[in-house]
Amino acid sequence: MTLADEAESTLEAVTGALPAGGERRLGQVEMARAVADTIEQGGHLVVQAGTGTGKSLAYLVPSVLSGKKVVIATATKALQDQLATKDLPFLRAQLDGGFSFAVLKGRSNYVCLQRVHELQSDSQQLALDGVANDADQEQLERLLEWVDETPDGDRAGLDFEPSSGAWGAVSVGPRECPGRARCPSGDECFAEEARDRAARADVVVVNTHLYGLHIATDAVLADHDVVIIDEAHQLEDIASASLGFELGPNRFRHLARTVRAILDDDELVGALDEAGDRLAQDLGRRSGARLPGDPPPELFEVLDWGRQRVDRVANALRKIPDDIGVDVAARKVRAVQATTALIDEIDRWSGSGDESVAWVEGTTLRVAPIDIAAPLSEKLWSRRPTVLTSATLPTALPDQLGLAGHDPHVLDVGSPFDYETHALLYCAAHLPDPRHPDRDEALHAELESLIVAAGGRTLALFTSRRAMLHAADELGPRLQWRVLTQDELPKPMLIEAFSSEPETSLFATMSFWQGVDVPGPALSLVTIDRLPFPRPDDPLLDARRDRVGPNAFRLIDVPRAATLLAQGAGRLIRSATDTGVVAVLDPRLATTKSYRWAFIEALPPMRRTRDRDEVIGVLNQIRDS
Repeated sequence: MTLADEAESTLEAVTGALPAGGERRLGQVEMARAVADTIEQGGHLVVQAGTGTGKSLAYLVPSVLSGKKVVIATATKALQDQLATKDLPFLRAQLDGGFSFAVLKGRSNYVCLQRVHELQSDSQQLALDGVANDADQEQLERLLEWVDETPDGDRAGLDFEPSSGAWGAVSVGPRECPGRARCPSGDECFAEEARDRAARADVVVVNTHLYGLHIATDAVLADHDVVIIDEAHQLEDIASASLGFELGPNRFRHLARTVRAILDDDELVGALDEAGDRLAQDLGRRSGARLPGDPPPELFEVLDWGRQRVDRVANALRKIPDDIGVDVAARKVRAVQATTALIDEIDRWSGSGDESVAWVEGTTLRVAPIDIAAPLSEKLWSRRPTVLTSATLPTALPDQLGLAGHDPHVLDVGSPFDYETHALLYCAAHLPDPRHPDRDEALHAELESLIVAAGGRTLALFTSRRAMLHAADELGPRLQWRVLTQDELPKPMLIEAFSSEPETSLFATMSFWQGVDVPGPALSLVTIDRLPFPRPDDPLLDARRDRVGPNAFRLIDVPRAATLLAQGAGRLIRSATDTGVVAVLDPRLATTKSYRWAFIEALPPMRRTRDRDEVIGVLNQIRDS
């Protein structure tokens, strides 16, 4: 029996045990067979699996049956949690054990026991610890108490959200951690234990950022046979971030706080703070600017001055004897790691040339490769079979990722949902263009009418925070039902409040365009304020536009916006019985011939209308049913 046959048979058996019943999903079976063939025969699979397909089980079943070590990378925490707490435990129960799985997060997600030991062991050292002194002391005490209770040191197990300062006092990032062998607490390290569990597991769940770091360093994950990348429409952006780096004044300031407890040289430590201040001043003047491939002369002088101070700190650290005490020695090793990483990244920009783009956000310098095709081809596609999947994938994805040259199998298994019967796409063609001065007033009036017709039950998606807050301020007092904004609660609590109070409306921005699953009567209307084109001044996209030339808008901007629009629209129909309306409040979807069909074809096959009265009638009917 082939792996594909075994996967189909097993999938049929386990889906029959699902609480929702055992209805056979042809798209799920087709996808499972394709995944099995890719794992067994090698190669690469790009599969679009619409909402309701059950894609998680479609790739999990052949993965666990294959006997190979599989890494699954997800772009959102919501999907990572779904796999770790629902899908994998369910599948393991159905298969009577049969396989092991683990979740691995970045090192800074775990409490550092060595940091905790240092803070608890010597009150004098604590007084000198610049990182700890910057922390909220009440939160720090709660964290130190929590360490005695946590089984895995994972920040996700906290019952409160610590400030970055408090968590930073009890954790370390990859730039500082010396690893198990060089750390006094290495044998009991939570992060190392998590890596050990991941190394032993048959299936490892990570986030895509962490897998990107593995691609960049070849040092994060144990050897594995297969990679499955879910939510793969985000891979290009995440890989660019992972393969690039950022540099800002806080790197110098954090280093100063780190070494203050072990270097008895106020002038030398103070020079690090001064380097941070100089860098902040220079980058602040350039905020929003795209920079050339090599540092401009003035900025180069600032970075070079700072690098010299970091060099001096590194030399001073190396002169500290190793036998001065366990805790001081551990601090020394971490500080040396941090100084080396900072020097490397200053030097790295100087050698990046035209293959990277640099820009400034606030007072942070960001550097990213313009084209990720080559590193992905070298470090991923040429090494192991891969499966890329999402509910919506741009047709150009294989080209963007350098996968086209590796002859991937491209598949679209559709969706089992009857969109033509259950969903209506409404374009408010009568509204002003988004750039018109009367736009906001007309948009708010339209939103109010639609939400009233739906009886609340609305997820209103916005392309900017300003637009979201303005609409909430205007409509909150005018509507008789509760209006939530994404700022009011943590995301899981917000979704729970929205789901449990059917007449509530939720106003949100980009982080809610995907990963939000609210089936049932609590959601019958999704509104989208405008077509989600990327910013024209996005430095990385701008560099890619320059490379593409005159067709950049068609080849870069339109596909990205169409994919995101489809993700937002996909929040509506989440089960076979859901019904409702997707309202796009941007007339360009109806009137701009050059790209409107690219958007419509990316969306599920919903009925379409420009008739506002028809939409009001449909929403009234759904509300009253």
